[in-house]
Amino acid sequence: MRAWRKAARPQVTPSPNIWHWPELFETENRAQDATGALWDALRERCDWADRDVVDIGCGDGFHLPLFAAEARTVIGIEPHQPLVERARHRMAGTPGVDVRQAPAQQLPLADASADLVHARTAYFFGPGCEPGLAEAERVLRPGGMIAIVDLDAGCSPYGDWMRADAPQIDPAAIESFFQRHDFDSTSVATEWRFDDRESLEAVLGIEFSAKVAARAAHEFPGCTIPVGYRLRTRRKPTTLLTP
Repeated sequence: MRAWRKAARPQVTPSPNIWHWPELFETENRAQDATGALWDALRERCDWADRDVVDIGCGDGFHLPLFAAEARTVIGIEPHQPLVERARHRMAGTPGVDVRQAPAQQLPLADASADLVHARTAYFFGPGCEPGLAEAERVLRPGGMIAIVDLDAGCSPYGDWMRADAPQIDPAAIESFFQRHDFDSTSVATEWRFDDRESLEAVLGIEFSAKVAARAAHEFPGCTIPVGYRLRTRRKPTTLLTP
């Protein structure tokens, strides 16, 4: 078994939201998946109770407590040092939890050391993420699963706003990429639910350009937005395949 070895750190693309507005992104995280549909879909495919979990791109650790409540161990991976410190503060004193600074392309973990590698709207956006996928595969045990939660850029209304700001996003090309890499993809419909209108508009302001944020706010005057996701999962084979 190959242990992780240090190498030149790959390029890290800054997050346009949480890196700059971590407190406001906390509000966004609390609003996301208000129905619990994403968590239900993930648990249905890979129950993490008494298993070893790696959360790639964990940010300031918002999702770590939910994993830690049932998992044997949880390791959060985050490239941005200020967020690493926030995540460590959040999880201080929680048994079995560790937060490490590293990019997705270079995980500070041994081979075959995890049962679930989870990434939520972090790094894995289709073509170009092959190095991260290879690392996830490396650290998974046979029978383990990688689970990638992406916003569905082809699903209205949120996907429309994404493409308005980033017309280079091609939902069909992204879907084709994950199919070629043997992922099962499932659509998950949920909603973002905010406590007040001010919070909703503030979050739209860190996710989109001013023009698109204003459009989104006009289209949804309340405190709830329907949002579609794609849950992409791939299980590592338990045996070697032979011809």
